[in-house]
Amino acid sequence: MSTSYLLDTNILSDLVRYPQGAIASRIAREGESSVCTSIIVAGELRFGAYKRGSDRLMAQVEAILSAIEILPLEEPADQHYGKLRVLLESRGDMIGPNDMLIVAHALALDCTVVTANRREFSRVPGLKVENWLEL
Repeated sequence: MSTSYLLDTNILSDLVRYPQGAIASRIAREGESSVCTSIIVAGELRFGAYKRGSDRLMAQVEAILSAIEILPLEEPADQHYGKLRVLLESRGDMIGPNDMLIVAHALALDCTVVTANRREFSRVPGLKVENWLEL
């Protein structure tokens, strides 16, 4: 697999809002084949668009999602999820349930998670995290 960056919901949300912004520039620099997202992220984006009830927003979300590879959640993500959940629960340092699935997906794919939520994701040992919105 040539992808190396898994884009989180807040990063793709920024791309929806600013299609010619910082995220688009970084994707162009890295190469479209180097980025992907998780089916979990796609679901979160679609949920947000449906919740807003905006046809315009839904069209923007669909345009972004049609241009990026959306990867299904498959083995061995389940193994990473199980180990990660036990570890974080034992430390009393849980992260959100969808974020945990996104992290497990990224670990299974050996991808760097690109997110504006470094605080949450940095609690996961061994996870590579970048924020493309930081200057």
